[in-house]
Amino acid sequence: MATRRRLRASLRAMANPTALLETSLGNITVELYLDKMPITAGNFLKLAKSGFYDGLHFHRVINGFMLQFGCPHSRDPKSPRAGTGDSPDGTIRDEHPADAKFSNEPGTLSMANTGAPNSGSCQFFVNTVHNGYLDWFSPGPSKHPVFGRVTSGMDVVHAIEKTPTDRNDRPVTPVQMKKVTVQEG
Repeated sequence: MATRRRLRASLRAMANPTALLETSLGNITVELYLDKMPITAGNFLKLAKSGFYDGLHFHRVINGFMLQFGCPHSRDPKSPRAGTGDSPDGTIRDEHPADAKFSNEPGTLSMANTGAPNSGSCQFFVNTVHNGYLDWFSPGPSKHPVFGRVTSGMDVVHAIEKTPTDRNDRPVTPVQMKKVTVQEG
């Protein structure tokens, strides 16, 4: 037990990792809340380090709401299955720590899920407005834990947000995630 406490204290002392998201419309840098959201941020980090996100496309973009990304089927930006896939490791456990009540504010990264408990996997979204009703600690059925935030590149986030979309909220001109590079804190 003492070893776990020392490990947690050591993790808290280190800076959170960041990731550079290189998109076809520009770069976005994000901080990942590994100190407070180890399951969700750790899942993103593992997938990013493996190259899972490289070459995928944003499959759902809603102006005045959010940008969604991370489905393995979105490698083909026209795939009808885009938005339905999980990571090779499957789903992760919901993470709702009492000391990490981060709201779905503009520029935050939040875990996408099906609405069912423990259904988050590889897909996440970037909030472009305050979507407090999506907070895991707010009333209602939708529970999406925030696990990071944009530290630079909100202009790129807004450029993606303004991309014309079809009736399924898919960008008409595909927006690709060229590469995600993790920088440890």
